[in-house]
Amino acid sequence: MDRLELKIPPLLLLALAALAMWLTARYLPALALDLPFAGAVAIALLLAGVAVAALGVIEFRRARTTVNPMHPERSTRVVDSGIYRFSRNPMYLGFVLALLALAAWLSNPTALLWLPSFVAAITRLQIAPEERILHEHFGAAYEDYCRRVRRWF
Repeated sequence: MDRLELKIPPLLLLALAALAMWLTARYLPALALDLPFAGAVAIALLLAGVAVAALGVIEFRRARTTVNPMHPERSTRVVDSGIYRFSRNPMYLGFVLALLALAAWLSNPTALLWLPSFVAAITRLQIAPEERILHEHFGAAYEDYCRRVRRWF
């Protein structure tokens, strides 16, 4: 599994999870629920997810450091301002909110079964290697940041 670290773009993992959720809901329609306001909940979650992820990107741009998740070694500084005061991974948190939006829109609880798989995959293949590289790159400054700020929220 180590050979897959930082090799699968996070957006591809998001797309695969979304596809799996859609297929599961599509082929298990008997388990669908009639959820009032499912569309409104889905829109609210999607907007929240996009906002959280966008705030992460904006803060990286302000700090003039790389946004490319495939190359954390290109980071020029530990970003601990803005939304990064609350989450070390707001972009991935935004992805989780978007997947929750999809689950709400599908109104099928089986779609939610893929959410832990996405979290496990993004943590194992992206977050853990990023953290290891950032620790090597920034040392005590990154350790201090990790002590102050939670991984997700």
